[in-house]
Amino acid sequence: MDKIIKILLVEDEAKMRELIRIAFRKENFETYEAVDGKQALNIFKNFHFDVIILDIMLPEIDGWTVCREIRKNSDVPIILLTARGEEFDKLFGFELGADDYIVKPFSPRELVARVKVLMRRTENKSKDLSSQFDIGDININTLSREVKVEGSLIILTNKEYELLLFLTTNQNIVFTREQLLLKVWGYEQYGDPRTVDTHVKRIREKLGNKSNYIITIWGVGYKLEVPK
Repeated sequence: MDKIIKILLVEDEAKMRELIRIAFRKENFETYEAVDGKQALNIFKNFHFDVIILDIMLPEIDGWTVCREIRKNSDVPIILLTARGEEFDKLFGFELGADDYIVKPFSPRELVARVKVLMRRTENKSKDLSSQFDIGDININTLSREVKVEGSLIILTNKEYELLLFLTTNQNIVFTREQLLLKVWGYEQYGDPRTVDTHVKRIREKLGNKSNYIITIWGVGYKLEVPK
């Protein structure tokens, strides 16, 4: 990566911030820090960031709320950090628009690797692709990252957009959840296949009466197909 990656780290534990800061400094990433949710939102309003690393259990304003507020007007990649590893918490985080989820304790090197994967996916989003895709009543502009259904703009999170784009550019091909984790999220070792289900559900909701474009192949995975 040629440009300097700017990261907003939101974590109230000083030792954890230090470990993460050191790990990213070794990779020449530029790290900004916030110790609570209120400070995080104030910093986010005044600076541009490439990735948000967001703890859930925060003073002032919790991480769930911070994630929800950021998603109102930004698709910046968000990685949630938490000591809570229950399935509900993970799925709720993805419902709010998070791109990834790491349960404490974790290796700072793993976190760096996850950020690199997210950045590669973001940087390569339009490489070797046409700028316009028309699939039935869905239009995707890869330059503006805008998706329209029957001419009306719909708002997708970063990962929702990338998943829809991947399925669109591979129409009529069935992919397993594991394959989609690898192709869209960029990893398979740590991925939870239910992450794919959650994102497909949200995309379908936003596609409205065109939700039937994404077809479930029971026991296998998903494919995108325009109904005849």
